Parts: sequence; C-alpha cells; structure tokens
Amino acid sequence: MRTLRFLLQKEFRQIFRNRALLPVIFIAPMIQLLIMPLAADYEIKNINISIVDHDHSAYSRQLVSKISSSGYFVISDYGTSFNAAFQQFEKDKSDLILEIPLGFERNLVKENEQKLFIAVNAINGTKATVGSSYLSRIIASYNADIRLEMTANPRMNPVPNIEVPSINRFNPYLNYPFFMVPGILCTLVTMIGVYMCALNIVKEKEVGTIEQINVTPIKKIHFILGKLIPFWVIGVFLFSVGLFIIAGLVYGIRPLGSIPLLYSFLFLFLIAVLGIGLLISTYSETQQQAMSIAFFFMMIFMLMSGLFTPVDSMPNWAIVIARLNPVTHFIEVVRMVVLKGSGFNDIKYHFLIMTGFALFFNGWAVWNYRKTA
Repeated sequence: MRTLRFLLQKEFRQIFRNRALLPVIFIAPMIQLLIMPLAADYEIKNINISIVDHDHSAYSRQLVSKISSSGYFVISDYGTSFNAAFQQFEKDKSDLILEIPLGFERNLVKENEQKLFIAVNAINGTKATVGSSYLSRIIASYNADIRLEMTANPRMNPVPNIEVPSINRFNPYLNYPFFMVPGILCTLVTMIGVYMCALNIVKEKEVGTIEQINVTPIKKIHFILGKLIPFWVIGVFLFSVGLFIIAGLVYGIRPLGSIPLLYSFLFLFLIAVLGIGLLISTYSETQQQAMSIAFFFMMIFMLMSGLFTPVDSMPNWAIVIARLNPVTHFIEVVRMVVLKGSGFNDIKYHFLIMTGFALFFNGWAVWNYRKTA
C-alpha cells in the first residue's frame, strides 16, 4: 500500500502539473454537456411546406391556419398549381406538399369524408418521416375538431366520436434534454476513461520512463493500479458534477432512483472502460496510435449505444453488437435509475454483464501487458 500511495501521488501531480490537459479533462466535458443536449434534439421544426389549395373555402383556410400556427411548419408557397409547388421541391425550398382538392368543404359536410394528398421530399429521410408525421397529426386533430363541431350542431346528423386520453410517463412534457443529458453524460465519462487512460500509459512508453519503472522493484499490479485509480476518481468526479450541477441545476433533472445504486454501477463501469484504455495502451507504441484506436472504438460505442437511435430498431446483427457494447448498458441503467427510479431487481442483469466486461477487458489488458513488458 505504501508503494501504491507513492505511485498515486506521482500520477496526480503529473496530471495536475499538465496545464494543457486540465481543461480537456474538466472543462471541455462540462461545456459539451451544456451545449450538446440543446443541439441533439429529436424535435424537428421549421419544415418548409408548399400548400396547393384548389378549394379556397373556409374549411381549407382553417386547415392552413392550423398548420402554420403549429410551430413546426413554414409555408414556403401557397397557390393553386401542383406543378409550381413541385418546382419548390426541385429547388430544395420545400420539404412537403399538401394538396387540398376542389370540393374539400362540400364533401366534408355532405359526404363526411375527403381525401388529401401529401408529397414528401425524402432526400432527408428523418426530416421527411417526422414532417409527414407532424402533418398527419395536425390533419387528424383538425378532423377531430370538425367532427366535434358537427356533433354539436343539431341540424347535422350526429357523428360518432372516439376519445382516447393519454399520458406521458417519466417525461410528461416530452422534454428531450431529459432523455439526452443522461446519455451524453455517460458518453463523456467513457471518453475521459478510455482516452486519458490509454494516452497516459503510452506517454510513459514515448518518454522512456516505463522502462525505468520496469527495472525497479515496483510490481506490475501496483503500476497498473497507480495508472487506473486516478482516472477512476476523475471519472466519478466528472459524473457527479454533470449529474448534480449541470443536469440538476441547468436542466432540472432530479434522480428518482437510488443514488448509491447508481454509483455502484458507475464504479463497475469505470473499471470496465479503464480496462479498455489499458488494453489499447498495451497495443500502442505512440500516442497517435492510441488516439486512432481509441477513436475507432469510441465511434462504435457512441453510434451503437442507443444514445441517438433505439437499440431495438437496429437490425439483428447490430443489436448483437450493441449488446456487446458496455456504453449501451451504462446509458440504459442511468436512464432507468435517474428517470424511472428503477431498483436493483430491474438492473441486476446489467450488473452481471458489466462485471463480465470488467473482468474480460482488465484480464486481457493485464495478460497482454505482462506478455509485452
């Protein structure tokens, strides 16, 4: 323990002596956590729409007014020619075309039905899908208003109406930062653990000090612990600042579940990702090599973790890869504990998986380090 204590003092002094490294470790992740949730928003607004109105009736004008006042659409063109609206498509000035046919109001009143035509510019698949979904919901809401108006008018035949109340659990107002902040926080903690751990050990190789350490009586287990523990402490510190200060004070996110349970999983996760950083360092001779390898794995960790897209919507082969990603389990656990208040029985499977990751990556790293040292 005395040897380990001296090694830890040396590592912490080396970290805090590097003035260029401190902002990367402590300031950059906090700035990213402040900005990224506001930019990584699934809610798409300012969708350009061209409206072709052949009817020009009171009902068609009400529908146009409802679309423009929704806050999601910007009417880029309003006229009676579909060909003119299609030219807006070709110039990328319009994302959707809504065509209102002649006799729109008459058919609604007399025949109780009317079809509308929607054309979607699907070059941007996400914007096309979300935009058409928004427009369909607005039209459905407008249709419900008309049905309610007909029902209330005694001179019209009664129209059956089905009312379906709904409630949003765990995020009542569909606030996207509530969903994104925990995931981004998990990713930033992972980046610090993997990058900093790998670069710190490889730097010892570049300057030649690791060879001097190898000829001393210091045991390799002490050397490895001396490299892992400082970044384990820094990872816990960054997670705490992000969760209680930025997520709590800035975004109003309060953990609903057990804090000790959350930190227990965090401790285990950091052991696993620091093992990945240690493993990368055993295969790298320069910091440039370590950065390249770490970047490759971090891209996979981020894109296949469920941070931006649900894991269940991926192809079967991608789901298998996502389940072999430790960041996937960390993000799921943090969201479950923070937003849903889940207990140990709900995440015990993730504990078991993360224990396997920690043993596998650290065991491989120690074995490979002993083999090449």
